[in-house]
This record gives sequence, structure tokens and C-alpha cells, in this order.
Amino acid sequence: LAGTRIICDRKFLLECKNSPAARTPPCCLPQTPGVTSLAQSSLVKLEELKERNESEEAMPGEQPRATAP
Repeated sequence: LAGTRIICDRKFLLECKNSPAARTPPCCLPQTPGVTSLAQSSLVKLEELKERNESEEAMPGEQPRATAP
């Protein structure tokens, strides 16, 4: 087995971390739900939670429901 070992010093790696290119995703990156973007089911759950929170805020007189242990 032969391979190439790439060795970088600590200073170079720390400089790369602050590079503008390191902060933006590549333009040709595919959109994979759950990997490079939120999964569709996660988006639906987030919307449901948001609606539930908004409806609870709209009805301040109601007692919060107790959850079972």
C-alpha cells in the first residue's frame, strides 16, 4: 500500500479556519435533506412547533398541560 501523506502546520490550519472560503458552502454542493440542508420532516416539525407556540401565546388564560413522566 502506497499513499500520500499531507502534513500541514498548526499556523496554516488556523489561518484556513478564518478564510472566507471556509465559511461558505461550495456553489456546486448538492442539496441533501438531513445532510447539507434540514430534512423535510424536520421542517414540518419545526412549523408545527411554531404554530403550537403561537397558539399557546394567543391563549394566555389556559393552564399548561402536564406531561406524563
